[in-house]
Amino acid sequence: MKSLFDKVSAGCSKLTTEAYSTSFSLGIKLLDKKFHGPIYAIYGFVRFADEIVDSFHEYDKAALLRHFREETYKAITDKISLNPILNSFQSVYHTFNIEQELVDTFLDSMEMDLHQHFYTRSIYEQYILGSAEVVGLMCLKVFTEGNDAIYNQLRTPAMKLGAAFQKVNFLRDVKADSQQLGRHYFPLVNLEHFTNGDKFAIEAEISADFQAALTGIFALPLSSRKGVYLAYAYYQVLFKKIKSLPAQRIMNERVRVPNTQKLGIMLQTYLFPFNLLQQ
Repeated sequence: MKSLFDKVSAGCSKLTTEAYSTSFSLGIKLLDKKFHGPIYAIYGFVRFADEIVDSFHEYDKAALLRHFREETYKAITDKISLNPILNSFQSVYHTFNIEQELVDTFLDSMEMDLHQHFYTRSIYEQYILGSAEVVGLMCLKVFTEGNDAIYNQLRTPAMKLGAAFQKVNFLRDVKADSQQLGRHYFPLVNLEHFTNGDKFAIEAEISADFQAALTGIFALPLSSRKGVYLAYAYYQVLFKKIKSLPAQRIMNERVRVPNTQKLGIMLQTYLFPFNLLQQ
């Protein structure tokens, strides 16, 4: 029965999420249970693509990503895939009417990581759109369950939240991205002479994104609000740690939030969500 294979596929997506991201795994736990599987499926899909371009240095990344793209489209067309991650994703794609454009834009950004090393402002914004903002829209498709009015109302905040998360990741990973992968995401910033002024400008942009996203979180349906707010709260703690350090510290170490602190943030969000559910 295909239902058993679908269950196994969903389990693979959950395993992938839990193996790669403690923070998002905790956030998913505060979503309504009906959303757990779909969000695991989206995370598994984007994680596998990202892993190709970030980690498989001893392999032909371009060929692997091209094959992954082809298999993604085939899974969507056939409504099945023997790749369990893609099998889970195609199911969510059809169930929640995710647009093909979102998938295309995401994969285009992953391809940019194969050859783009220095970013102009326009290319940077294009990369953020594909690598983060459209992922936020995929999740929003799930959370709004076919309600186009709410989806359209919350599109911009969802994109801003995805952008804020990605830019925080860029600051956190700036050493590895620039020194190991040769990627210089921030436009017009010389990372060989990364200054506190450069860092403050980036942080101001992130703060504006977070502020624009917060109004959207409060407007989400109750079934998803706490889980998304937890991800927001976790990233706020990470962002605060990054802001407290000078630019050269950021260039020489990767800032982390310990798992024990993540659990504390989760507990605080669950018990005292600052009247989140009443707003």
